[in-house]
Amino acid sequence: METLYWVAGFVLLVAVGGLLAGQAGLLNGKEPTDLGVQSGRLKGLSSTNNCVSSQASLYPDHPQRRHAEIAPLGLRGDGPATLARITEVVKQMPGSQIVVEQRDYVRARFTSQWLKFVDDTEFWFDPAAQVIQVRSASRVGREDFGVNRRRIEAIRSSMTAA
Repeated sequence: METLYWVAGFVLLVAVGGLLAGQAGLLNGKEPTDLGVQSGRLKGLSSTNNCVSSQASLYPDHPQRRHAEIAPLGLRGDGPATLARITEVVKQMPGSQIVVEQRDYVRARFTSQWLKFVDDTEFWFDPAAQVIQVRSASRVGREDFGVNRRRIEAIRSSMTAA
C-alpha cells in the first residue's frame, strides 16, 4: 500500500511539474526561422508525427509523408478572399494568434491552454494549383495525437459551411 502512495505522489508531482513548466513557457519551443513560402513551397515535413502538410507529396521519400498528407483547402471566391475568410475563422479558435497576414499568405500560432505547447500553421494561396496550401506543425515533441490534423479539418469544415 505504501508503494501505491509513492507512485500516486510521483504521478501527481510530474503532472503538477508539467503544468507549471507549461505555464512558465518552458514547453513553447522556438519559432522556426524558415517558415513562409520559398520556391513555391511551404516549409518541409517534420521528422516526427507532429505535422500535416498539403504539400507532402513533394517529399515522396520522406518517412513521415503518409502521416503528414492532408488535402489543400478549396477556394471560396479568389485566393485573397479565401485567406481573409480563413483568417476570420482562425481568430475565433481557442489559443490562436495571427502572426503574419498578407494578401497571399497567413501564418497563425496556436497555443494549448494548459501546457502552452505551440503549433505553427501556415496558409498560402497557390496560384498555379488554385488552392490554399496548408502546413501545421508542433514546435516540440514527437507526436501531436492528431491535433494539427483536426484543427485543419475544423477550418475546412468552417470554410465549407460558410
